[in-house]
Amino acid sequence: MKIAMVGQFPPHIGGVGVHIHTLAKELIKEGHEVYVITYPHKDIKDIDGIHVIGTKGINIPGLRGLGFYLNGKKTLKKLVKEENIDIIHGHYLAPAGLLATEVGKNTNTKTYVTSHGSDIFELYNNKSITHPIIKRVLKKADVVLAVSEALKENILKIPLKGLKDKIRIHHNAVNINTFKPSEDYCFKKELERDYGLNNDYPILLFIGNLIDRKNVDGLIKAKKMSKTNYNLVIVGKGPELKKLEEMAKDIDNIYFTGARSHIEKIIPSSDIVILPSHSESFGIVLIEALACGKGVIGSDTGGISEIITPDVGLLINSEDNQSIANAIDKVFQDKDLKNKFSKNARERAKVFSKMEIPYDEIK
Repeated sequence: MKIAMVGQFPPHIGGVGVHIHTLAKELIKEGHEVYVITYPHKDIKDIDGIHVIGTKGINIPGLRGLGFYLNGKKTLKKLVKEENIDIIHGHYLAPAGLLATEVGKNTNTKTYVTSHGSDIFELYNNKSITHPIIKRVLKKADVVLAVSEALKENILKIPLKGLKDKIRIHHNAVNINTFKPSEDYCFKKELERDYGLNNDYPILLFIGNLIDRKNVDGLIKAKKMSKTNYNLVIVGKGPELKKLEEMAKDIDNIYFTGARSHIEKIIPSSDIVILPSHSESFGIVLIEALACGKGVIGSDTGGISEIITPDVGLLINSEDNQSIANAIDKVFQDKDLKNKFSKNARERAKVFSKMEIPYDEIK
């Protein structure tokens, strides 16, 4: 069959792109043809047998959404007609899900949409102006997918007739052949060489967008409160960067590296991976860390609490910086606990190692 997916995709960095990439590779492995329509980027190219189509427009946050909706809709409509697409799948409810469902209805093509979390937790819950758009997408979609049980429960709070009958769970997955324990500590060597990393201290690693929801400011405040000496390495970029750098300037051993690709080469250099988000639909980086044999710390919220069990990590209260500091101290002060987390991590990751194909037409 021919499947057209719409949403963020490499070389763009982010969890949505990882999800699409993993699903697309699974489809191709089973003999299907996959096209991905994504945001503008100068380095767009086909990868892993996936046909990647970049849209036109300005890739500027705040403006790119409207441009992607208009240009993506035109591109998708043309693709559906020229290639006789069997299934359209929009990833993230707006704008990708919006244009996917509109083209799907106009061309009588079966349409799936996946909510990845912030489209509900941020767009819908915090911005009432988006309510009509999100409801329109959910109503027009033939099938609605959510990446965690917590996200599904949030979506079902939206008053929309028939929604319960077409919503399903479709978890994120991790490739345990790509993400695995490694003794190639190239990232750690880079940190020592270029950033002056203190090699005497363990590494606490955060990977993600530097936005308010990720609570990196709470992580920095917790660093100041901790009784343990450790390196805090922050990998990512975003609108909070300057503020966070200013907060961290008088605190020892905090390093900002900017956004990075090839996360599978970064995680093995860490000792513990942390995700202190205020809200999180899932937390792909946590299952990537577990696959690399690393213990994890994460907020007791959303999909994170569906990943972290007591044998692989600790749950924290994201609203309490002392809770964050205490958890970090606990794991770095107790070597047996840290070793237990590492020992059990990969087995836990295997639970999330299979990307299921969600389409009724293929099952």
